[in-house]
Amino acid sequence: MSGAKICDYEGSQYRREFWEGQGREYEDLAERIAMRALLPPAGDTLVEIGAGYGRLAGLYAGYRRVVLLDYARSQLEEAQRYLPNPDRFTFVVADVYRLPFVDNLFDTLTMVRVMHHLADVPRALTELQRVIRPGGVVVLEHASKRHLKAVARWLLRRQPWNPFDPQPVEFAELNFDFHPRWVRQQLTGAGFQLEATRTVSHFRVSWLKRLVPPRWLAALDGLAQPTGRWWQLSPSVFVRARAQKPPAGLADGFFCCPLCRSSALSPLDARLVCDGCGRQWRTDGGIYDFKTPLSSP
Repeated sequence: MSGAKICDYEGSQYRREFWEGQGREYEDLAERIAMRALLPPAGDTLVEIGAGYGRLAGLYAGYRRVVLLDYARSQLEEAQRYLPNPDRFTFVVADVYRLPFVDNLFDTLTMVRVMHHLADVPRALTELQRVIRPGGVVVLEHASKRHLKAVARWLLRRQPWNPFDPQPVEFAELNFDFHPRWVRQQLTGAGFQLEATRTVSHFRVSWLKRLVPPRWLAALDGLAQPTGRWWQLSPSVFVRARAQKPPAGLADGFFCCPLCRSSALSPLDARLVCDGCGRQWRTDGGIYDFKTPLSSP
């Protein structure tokens, strides 16, 4: 739909196969510490890009309206089962390169564990800039190629790519590591002003995670995270940036057709019909599905 190849978690057991019971409690706790430090505690409208099964949704209690967006419908169906109060969320299936929202809609946007799957980061950031309000806050995470283990492996000639090379590296299909300086340049180029950086998962070492309780490791990680303002040597980096764009009034509408950008969408049974191009989008099961149109004009 977008032209860029997309990593699709449709049908995967991401919650059970990657998080629950998989020895990643430390990483989850450390990421929550970073999110609480960077995320405005309250606001009007927030969207999480790549929300998956809603792992971080509990952090958004201070927002009036919260949209959980993912490319995989099955992940959002899992979120509906996982979250204790799913009715307070709007669930949207969509492509990050063609977001189905009108311009200047959200005052806050989050994107965690998503960028490392993006083949076209500049294009995705352009879309984030489009839907965020002037002065709105974006909190995003990226996998770093310049972390200590990567540096050590390169010096020992156990990996072919140079962690100091600023260009992204695709170490597996649709799995990218990024140099922190490159990410900062892309954010600036897309019209975001960087405000804060935190380094996360400093202690992502298997034997250490087996020896030390995850809450202790996460607490130590929280103490180390502010050093991200000076150097970034951990495998995960979180940043907070603010949208620099001309003042604009409140967004007119909410959804738009991701293909023709028309905001004239008329409800019909379990569909939204685009008055601009005639395409129809599925809206059943409590999920707005803008991944593939039901019909074409």
